[in-house]
Amino acid sequence: MTEINSVVCLKQVPDPEGPPSAFEIIPEERKVIARGIPPVINPDDENALEAALRLKDIHQSKITVISLGQILSQAVLRKCLAVGADELVLLQDNAFEDLDSYSTAFIISAAIKKLGRYDLILTGRQSADWGNAETGCGIAEFLGIPCITLARKIELADGKLRVERIVPDGYQVIEAPLPAVVTVTSALGNLRTATLPSIKAARNKPVTIWDAEYVGVNPSELRRTKLVRLFAPVREVACQLVEGETPEEAGVNLALKLREAKII
Repeated sequence: MTEINSVVCLKQVPDPEGPPSAFEIIPEERKVIARGIPPVINPDDENALEAALRLKDIHQSKITVISLGQILSQAVLRKCLAVGADELVLLQDNAFEDLDSYSTAFIISAAIKKLGRYDLILTGRQSADWGNAETGCGIAEFLGIPCITLARKIELADGKLRVERIVPDGYQVIEAPLPAVVTVTSALGNLRTATLPSIKAARNKPVTIWDAEYVGVNPSELRRTKLVRLFAPVREVACQLVEGETPEEAGVNLALKLREAKII
């Protein structure tokens, strides 16, 4: 098999492990501000990168990572280079703010075309912030190639793609020709850990930055997410203490209360 050109699409998100108290909701501006939470690579996208690296362990392969955003942290995204990706392309422009999934997929697909040859495009199942799970399928639609979602295992054999796809009662085995898009789940496995020498080497590797003009995208034609309402739900919890002279009596009283409430 000739060299496989893999493209991994990553999103930079606020660390989903951050405490809820760090997220401030501003209803008037319809914004959520993460205070003191560092950006990280979207966890599901790390699984996609690990899938590309596992293929590279077996096949001759080149991995190009693409990330899109208004403000991107090179320090965060260089992690991709440290674990084994070959190139990092940042699609960075002020026009890339608050994009919907359609426009995100459109820009990324335009960038992939500029890369030239591509065989396998990998994305995470969904993002940790909005969780729409639409961008991967959108990229496939714009490029006119097959898309397989919810992958837990990816193999290449005889120039074909073989994917184990998760379904509610097990998994399906799907074969598809290349090029193709695959969205990857956490079931595939966590991203490998970078070594200290590779982290140091990644700091000196060049990073490519493309803006809207270079990609060939007209900012005025981009569609954006428009929040109609943003609020924190108010949760009211009522607690009633059921007592009894003995544990047995308390148990009976509890059962009666549950029956009255038609819970049992």
